Amino acid sequence: MRTQVGIIGAGPAGLLLSHLLHLRGISSVVLERRSRAYVERRVRAGVLEQGTVDTLVEAGVGARLLREGLPHDGIELRYGGAAHRIAFEKLVPGRRITVYGQQEVVKDLIAARLEAGGDLRFEVEDVAVHDPAGAPYLTFGGERLDCEVIAGCDGFHGVSRPSIPEGVLSVFERDYPFAWLGVLARVRPSAEELIYARDERGFALHSMRSPEVSRFYLQVPPDADVADWPDERVWAELRARLETIPGFALETGEIIEKGVTPMRAFVAEPMQYGRLYLAGDSAHIVPPTGAKGLNLAVADVRTLTEALAAYFGTGSADLLDGYSAACLRRVWRAQHFSWWMTTLLHTFADEDAYARRLQLSHLDYVTSSAAAATTLAENYVGLS
Repeated sequence: MRTQVGIIGAGPAGLLLSHLLHLRGISSVVLERRSRAYVERRVRAGVLEQGTVDTLVEAGVGARLLREGLPHDGIELRYGGAAHRIAFEKLVPGRRITVYGQQEVVKDLIAARLEAGGDLRFEVEDVAVHDPAGAPYLTFGGERLDCEVIAGCDGFHGVSRPSIPEGVLSVFERDYPFAWLGVLARVRPSAEELIYARDERGFALHSMRSPEVSRFYLQVPPDADVADWPDERVWAELRARLETIPGFALETGEIIEKGVTPMRAFVAEPMQYGRLYLAGDSAHIVPPTGAKGLNLAVADVRTLTEALAAYFGTGSADLLDGYSAACLRRVWRAQHFSWWMTTLLHTFADEDAYARRLQLSHLDYVTSSAAAATTLAENYVGLS
């Protein structure tokens, strides 16, 4: 079996890459070890930058996004008993974010690929990368897929990055001394926009997935166990961290999902070896505070698509050779922004009174300075 691009992973990165290549007349096969049902219900990111929305719409897979997504023209920073709105419409006119779950993006992309006759293979076993620096090919379940290029879109724990020989990659990583307890609740949102709350008890985030479903996050210890967080405790802690300004009351209801997400940062560079190219979480992880993970994956895929279109269209490998450098400039900017948001809003157990007061002063600067607020807004909506 032969194709032009072998894609490992049917998450947003792999599926979008396959679809964008199809629009350019480039063939691909997508291999995914999980089932279609699993990847379509896997709840992950939900904040789409303007550039991500534009990419999906231009690719013809944005109809449901435009119909059901929740556009936001700002976010709220809540601390010290006061609420401060970062107004995108004033600070970065014409750009906004849209709340639309990653699993919904995946459903839209799978539907589009299948409608176009795309070759998506779920529940494949034993995927392996061979000869990426020579004549690359993939094996899986006793079959062989010859391809000119391999795209590793299979996440942090996938097989793509470990296929690069030892000594080629430089790895940069940081583990944060806390995690997020994520909660999905069948309850209407208590606010029209996202609320980032800094509290002495720890960080909290009020988000949403639809007019009827809310998403919440709580800063918890890194070894937190979901079993120690019954619904009553979750709602009590959310109220304590969010009901800190006059007139705000948190809507509560049925909790339908809980999970603990470690807070970590990771970058592997370069993001390519021979004709193997990494995209998304296989190459980089950011703490979710800055809402950059899915958006970085989409940006990687846009860059890789242009490079592959040039390669297969004209034979020029210039853009492919420069793929890693082009992506890493954006990746490190997102790493910095995510680190900044994380340290700005979370409490650290080893902080003294000086550090805590300094953090509040920094928040005051961000919310009182037009220049600082603009910097936050530009990075959050994805200007680059």
